[in-house]
Amino acid sequence: MLDRYVWGRVERISPEAPVPVVEVERETSLAGGAANVARTIAALGGVPLLLGVAGADTDAEELRERLADDGIDHGHVLAVRDRPTTLKTRVMADRQQVCRVDREARAPVDEAVRAKLAASGRELLAGADALLLSDYGKGLLSPALIRDLVDRAGEKPSAVDPKQDHFAAYAGVTVATPNNHEAGGAVGRRGRYEELDDVAEKLFELTGLRNLLITCGERGMRLYAGPGARAEVIQTVAREVFDVTGAGDTVTGVLTLALAAGASLSEGAHLANLAAGVVIAKVGVATASPAEILRQYDLVAGA
Repeated sequence: MLDRYVWGRVERISPEAPVPVVEVERETSLAGGAANVARTIAALGGVPLLLGVAGADTDAEELRERLADDGIDHGHVLAVRDRPTTLKTRVMADRQQVCRVDREARAPVDEAVRAKLAASGRELLAGADALLLSDYGKGLLSPALIRDLVDRAGEKPSAVDPKQDHFAAYAGVTVATPNNHEAGGAVGRRGRYEELDDVAEKLFELTGLRNLLITCGERGMRLYAGPGARAEVIQTVAREVFDVTGAGDTVTGVLTLALAAGASLSEGAHLANLAAGVVIAKVGVATASPAEILRQYDLVAGA
């Protein structure tokens, strides 16, 4: 998907309705969604092999330009003529988001497209060190495609940023990274922090997941290293939060890259927490550099 930002300032309220009038100063765009996960990996020195779909439109052209700017190969991003490129336009004023306008299609992609994705996925996995599934619920990932990719990954580390409807298809994935609301919703609960131990056990029972990293906003993360395991609580770093956009992408991307490099699940989760602390202090969809993560570590170590 493409993330577009309209930057401006607000100096008055519209006479037509009680809403601010934003005087536009500039517009920018970035690769978003799964492509933002790829940006996260590339910013840390990894080589993302991106697989997905976009429309056959000018937004797709802009998306490919932004990917090229970040040095990310987009050769396996398929052009699909019967759907638009997912576009999220955020109107920003005084470092705050005024509103967001989405243009997208959520209908499942047709089976011919899925067959091409599966074939490309098998090709890419042959040379990959890990598999990352970024499930935004936009009609691309079906249970069958998920199973095909997970089975093809075999013993390689795999991670998924999940959507509630597909949890049963993630069996065998090394680790899933839902937020507390997604985790709770998958088992018919609200996902309150105090009930997450029970939520995790129910998810293990229902899905066959191997590990869970549940993100909990300002309360940090809870890592469950398998069914019955006591949660490892990873506290968030206390600092001013400007924008949580893309924080989940950062967590999944950094964790997967760490696992691919041979880190333990706990080490990867702690690195992901540090990286998330970096990006939420920035405005808009952002990435964290190695130097920024090291500075964040020094901040935590000195706390």
